[in-house]
Amino acid sequence: KLVSLNNDITQFGITVIYLLLAAKNIHDMVKTFTNTEFSYCFVILILAACLLPVTFLKSPEDFWIAVMIAMFTTAAGVALVILGIALDFGLCSGYTGVPPLRVKNFFVCLGTVIFACGGHAAFPTIQHDMKNPRNYSKSVFTAFILLLLLYSPIGILGYLTYHDSIRDSILPSIQTEWMRQASNVLITLHCILTITIVINPLNQDLEDLFHCPHHFGWQRVLLRTGTMLAVVFVGESIPSFGPILDLIGGSTQTLACVIFPVLFYVYLLARQRKAEKCNKHDDSPPSLRDVLTYAPRKTLILCIFIVVLGIIGGAAATFSAVIELSTTRFSLPCYVNLFINEKNAEDTTASVYCCGAYQNITHNGLTDQCVPMPKIPFYS
Repeated sequence: KLVSLNNDITQFGITVIYLLLAAKNIHDMVKTFTNTEFSYCFVILILAACLLPVTFLKSPEDFWIAVMIAMFTTAAGVALVILGIALDFGLCSGYTGVPPLRVKNFFVCLGTVIFACGGHAAFPTIQHDMKNPRNYSKSVFTAFILLLLLYSPIGILGYLTYHDSIRDSILPSIQTEWMRQASNVLITLHCILTITIVINPLNQDLEDLFHCPHHFGWQRVLLRTGTMLAVVFVGESIPSFGPILDLIGGSTQTLACVIFPVLFYVYLLARQRKAEKCNKHDDSPPSLRDVLTYAPRKTLILCIFIVVLGIIGGAAATFSAVIELSTTRFSLPCYVNLFINEKNAEDTTASVYCCGAYQNITHNGLTDQCVPMPKIPFYS
């Protein structure tokens, strides 16, 4: 139950993050093409309403085409981003500074990296729906190799080119407009399709909890609508996807990706060794004494080291994300802004994170397109 709860919280958080990121990208595209100023918060509501009917599908096997399209849009979007960064290197690399090295930023980054390599909560559902579940290990290995090939060039080239002018997303930092907008479309499509995938395990768990029938009916519509409303409420309360991403990565995803798998492995290994030595099959979970007695010493020491490291790193990353969320990256909830009429940082006609120490350098020299620098330095 603890693992199920942790996975549900993770899936909920990921859905919020992708909804906010997709809404931000759509908001940036509309601002660029219409040169109008309107609230980013309304885009969140409209996008959630459009996505709601798709979430009524039963499981990933009903929308496997969405999974394939998301994969290809991601690959194409990443290729465009890498090309855009390469074209900006000559313009931006000499005018930007290296962010100050702070311990808090290191642990926030740890949460980001863990989030990028996460997704473990959805793996059982994917394996269950595979035609040949025995090939699951091959698919996971291939997926992580592809992730490494996709993420590494952007992380390295992006840092060398933009340095401290990068904020939550690297897309607005691309100075070539058609590349920025094309990347926006592709990544936004990926986010929208991914929302339908990651929210599904959460919906299925809730349906099991409330004993909803497995066929389509009013119970599914009511429950999944309630889930989407909860996602929208959190998104409107914290209308900035970066801090939520760091928080989820440092807390629940650290448990799901680092701590739980190691614990399960060493316990299963101890039960297997105990059954072999005692020549007796026992389906009951092994005790801590059994783990210390039957698990191989080297394996046990390595697992303990990983768990301790995961606990320390995850706790530090979570604490850093909470501090970040409440100070440097704090944004007023959308429903509070309705009454005090204070502009959200996204609610301007500008849509480009320009280069330079003052973030006012771009290819065409039109500085009115540059998003103003934040009042509090992004990496402070």
